[in-house]
Amino acid sequence: MSTPRRPAAFRLDDPQVVVAPVDVAEDARPSARGAQILLTPAPDASALPAVIPAAPPRKRFAWASVFWSALGALTVLGLGLAVTRLIEDLAARSAALGVLGLVLAIVAGLALVAILAREAIGLARLAAVEKLHARAEQIIASDDRDGARVLVRELLTVVAGEPRLARSRATITGHLGDIIDGADLVRLAERELMNPLDQEARRLVAATARRVSVVTAVSPRAAVDMLFVLVSAVMLVRRLADLYGGRPGTLGLIRLFRHVVAHLAMTGGMAAGDSLIQQVLGHGVAAKLSARLGEGVLNGLLTARLGLAAIEVARPLPFVALSRPALADLVPDLIARRNAAEEDETPAKN
Repeated sequence: MSTPRRPAAFRLDDPQVVVAPVDVAEDARPSARGAQILLTPAPDASALPAVIPAAPPRKRFAWASVFWSALGALTVLGLGLAVTRLIEDLAARSAALGVLGLVLAIVAGLALVAILAREAIGLARLAAVEKLHARAEQIIASDDRDGARVLVRELLTVVAGEPRLARSRATITGHLGDIIDGADLVRLAERELMNPLDQEARRLVAATARRVSVVTAVSPRAAVDMLFVLVSAVMLVRRLADLYGGRPGTLGLIRLFRHVVAHLAMTGGMAAGDSLIQQVLGHGVAAKLSARLGEGVLNGLLTARLGLAAIEVARPLPFVALSRPALADLVPDLIARRNAAEEDETPAKN
């Protein structure tokens, strides 16, 4: 490796200056043994290989969307015709029955509109939380101060209904006018607003996992275990979404649960949970517990892992200033309840 030269001025017609040809290989270029200066010109931009951008993927016509939309429209038309015929038949029998049928149809229609509006609001609220999460990652990377202020104001709107964050909201509102970098403002908002919610979320996950562990340990049927675990997981995801300001409806809950499962698949969370479970159960714990209680601990740990993934998905801000909750933090709570589970399991066997 050649030593760098100090900056110096020279003339190109100086006999001590040697210019290496561009089209000659580097090992075949003349050396600067008898010369003091060797110039190696850079190739022109036109001689460089052109970078051809990748062609965007071709957009295919969404025939599946057209099919389901048309099928849904036909179903709605069919239900409308059936209700119309029912009202006409009732009116043919008696005018009072016709009026009653019309009133019930109007009430049912209004209730359906209210349900659809609530579901649409829930989906919009959930989408707003997801956009906040994505924008926060971009603002932290770009350190955009103005974007951070807008983001924090929207975050304050999302968590405005949480009474335990009253003091934190006042603190963050007071810092919006200060000269703070964008990334630091987002981190400050995370510490002030997300820390109390994260603690409550950990408590909810630990309580649900403990409940699943105890119930599945004393339950005599595997079908009951599966149903209870499924219901507990869905309710846990819903409560976590409500805690972080998502408050989804039925469709929003289905979408959020799908995102949680996808997050587990992408991050390999189930594999990490399995390794931790094997480590925990392999250190003599399985030998001390009964087979049913071991299954209960296993179900509790898997429920806890699902809850931790739901925290990351439902949280409006990424984990930057605060530490991400780990499954190992919840294991002592599950193992500490083994005595209570054993006491419940003994009368169940008797």
